[in-house]
Amino acid sequence: MKSLYPLTFEPILKERIWGGTKLKEYLNKPIRSEITGESWEISTIANDVSVVNSGLYKGKNLNELINLYPKEILGKTVYARFGKQFPLLFKFLDAKGDLSIQLHPNDELAKKRHNSFGKTEMWYVMQADENARLIIGFNENSHKEDYLKHLENKTLPSILNKIKVKKGDTFLLETGTVHAIGAGIVIAEIQQTSDITYRVYDWDRIDANGNGRELHTELALDAINYNATSSKKEYSPVENESISLVNCPYFKTNIIPLNGEVLIDKNDDSFMVLMCTEGSFELYWNDEEYTYQTGDTVLLPAVLNKFRLRGLASILEITV
Repeated sequence: MKSLYPLTFEPILKERIWGGTKLKEYLNKPIRSEITGESWEISTIANDVSVVNSGLYKGKNLNELINLYPKEILGKTVYARFGKQFPLLFKFLDAKGDLSIQLHPNDELAKKRHNSFGKTEMWYVMQADENARLIIGFNENSHKEDYLKHLENKTLPSILNKIKVKKGDTFLLETGTVHAIGAGIVIAEIQQTSDITYRVYDWDRIDANGNGRELHTELALDAINYNATSSKKEYSPVENESISLVNCPYFKTNIIPLNGEVLIDKNDDSFMVLMCTEGSFELYWNDEEYTYQTGDTVLLPAVLNKFRLRGLASILEITV
């Protein structure tokens, strides 16, 4: 087998009605428009499969590599659970404007309706303008009839939970949670491999032709969790230690506030992904040095067991 190594990919850039330019300003992404909302960092979504951008496998896409080395890349446990499917999708988002109010179905509904995974996801706030807010869930327990009444009256935001945010805030969004990213926020998003979104309210925005974006009112009704939810994750960062942010059935995310050097010694059950949310660092493995900076995302195949990180950075560390 040719040697695997830390893999980085060409960003898949997405224009969005609510996008801006912070992905370039903060994360060094090669955006080409003033409305770039998303950078898909690692993806195997159909028609958006990540392509390796350096090293021996430059130009190969992630699915091709997984077909060649499934257990070596994914890990023994991940392969046993998902086969050759890469189970997660990694993104950076820049919300210059408010995103639509939306939600995602669970695994059961998504499989039945779309032959897809559901979409449990987490948000890590990388930058937030003053008074920037997220919408996450209802502000008190609700029910379908009340929700529909507010939807019809265009007062849905009045019954939703608005949360003022700052850099470092972390949220786990279970499937069925009504949510929206507010204007002025840059986020790292980790989620199941799914692009199924039910949009329920879009602030009555219209395009140049006077048309609003598609809404999924009926599909959403049976997918919504109408109860108030607690989504924020509290944690206490410790310099040069890997501290848990989120531990859910689909992924585990830790944060490493790096100031100096950290040794990572892991097993081969799962791949690991590192997302650099601030600063820069070097990764030393197999007598090679790899350098990363803010906005870089690296996939470490499961067979890469022991490596060192050195630098001054904030790093998200994700496994399955």
